Amino acid sequence: MTVWDDLVGQDRVQEQLAAAAKDADALVTAASDGEPLDQGSKMTHAWLFTGPPGSGRSTAARAFAAALQCTSPDRAMGGAPGCGFCDGCHTSLIGTHADVEVIRTDLLSIGVKETRDLVRRAQLSPAVGRWQIIVMEDADRLTEGAGNVLLKAVEEPAPRTVWMLCAPSLEDVLPTIRSRCRHLTLSTPPVEAVADVLIRRDGIDPERAHAAARATQGHIGRARRLATDERARARRAAVLKVPLRVADVGGCLKAAQELIDTSTEDAKQLAEEVDAKETEDLKAALGGVAGGRMPRGTAGAMKELEDKQKRRKTRTQRDSLDLALTELTGFYRDVLALQLGSKLAIANTDVQDSLDRIAESSTPAQTLRRIESVIACREAMDRNVAPLLAVEAMTMALRAG
Repeated sequence: MTVWDDLVGQDRVQEQLAAAAKDADALVTAASDGEPLDQGSKMTHAWLFTGPPGSGRSTAARAFAAALQCTSPDRAMGGAPGCGFCDGCHTSLIGTHADVEVIRTDLLSIGVKETRDLVRRAQLSPAVGRWQIIVMEDADRLTEGAGNVLLKAVEEPAPRTVWMLCAPSLEDVLPTIRSRCRHLTLSTPPVEAVADVLIRRDGIDPERAHAAARATQGHIGRARRLATDERARARRAAVLKVPLRVADVGGCLKAAQELIDTSTEDAKQLAEEVDAKETEDLKAALGGVAGGRMPRGTAGAMKELEDKQKRRKTRTQRDSLDLALTELTGFYRDVLALQLGSKLAIANTDVQDSLDRIAESSTPAQTLRRIESVIACREAMDRNVAPLLAVEAMTMALRAG
């Protein structure tokens, strides 16, 4: 097993990262021996990983971080960094390496304060590893102010610091930042490759693994959840019934409300799992007594935590709703394929009867308009339109065709 094993269907990207890791190893060795660094190296201080959701952007970044921290003795004999077994690889992959900071946010954005803390850390020399590495999985969520703070650090990096930014596309990152990064584009993994990973690594039944990979169109994380979580399968089944439930205005409004209720319930469940523990931990850290009053001067810290939890709940609800809209888009994409006689593989084969009914009772032009209405709903929510209003407008448009 190497650090690249979880990087599915990205052979070209893997080759580039492996070559960079090998040059990085040579750079560190040369520096420690007092030799001048090779300026023509494939290694650089800032990387930008882009690709569609589920392509493995953060997986590639974490694997690269592990390869950079690899301490395998085989390197001295010409072996490639990234063995997957040494302490540097292992701790980097599981998230406990002292010099690898992985930043992911469950909030709507990453602000200036958090980014300044990262920039300060990036100026430090590695504590135990070979490089100081910052992996930012949600670089597209940087506010404009936070992006400007990050820009200075990317422009003038510390000698042993590497920034790895992940975003869906180049347009999601400030032009001034992306121009200073080496860009790698990941593609959606093949369905068969995703199914193979689920079978090999997660021990999932082959039939279920292939069904999940096909239904999610190669999105690794969603495929794993769909294959292992009964609730996820039930929620998807409910979403795929929406096209048959919008025959009248009452059905449209009811379907919209149920989509909102489901996403709200998802957010509530996450809050119940996380919020209570966070609150108790903060109270204990501030010197609070169970069932008693909090010490003076701690109200601000408690209010900040409440605000953070509220923002996280909002993002969880939007992410859940966005997943439902993605599945609706996939349903109508299959309908369009049937209507046009395309040889494109059908993703939602488990609802073939519904696909056939919608395909026979509508035209390709209507299907395209329905896809556009789902996209319009996602865009409306990005502009902070009330979710229920946006979804109701979408379901009415689905009815109209």
